[in-house]
Amino acid sequence: MNNKELITKLAERIEWSTHDVTEMMSAVTAVISSRLVDNDVIGIQGFGQFEVRKKAERISVNPANGKRYLVPPKLVAVFKPGPTLKKQLKSLEEDE
Repeated sequence: MNNKELITKLAERIEWSTHDVTEMMSAVTAVISSRLVDNDVIGIQGFGQFEVRKKAERISVNPANGKRYLVPPKLVAVFKPGPTLKKQLKSLEEDE
């Protein structure tokens, strides 16, 4: 599902115009982004949490030429699903 499809589904579900949903989604992503930049954890009940983690430096090997490279440490945004979402995904897995 891409961004346009998500906005359309949300607009249908909460009976808002797509323009209003687009503005709301922009505001939500702006708030989440700014809180992650401040190194905060954002928890959404029933969904999960977003947080920033530091990936350690590591050695990577280029498979084409076999050369080894040092990849420096970096900060990455990660998502950890909550128990409700995990339960829903597990029930889907069991149905297959």
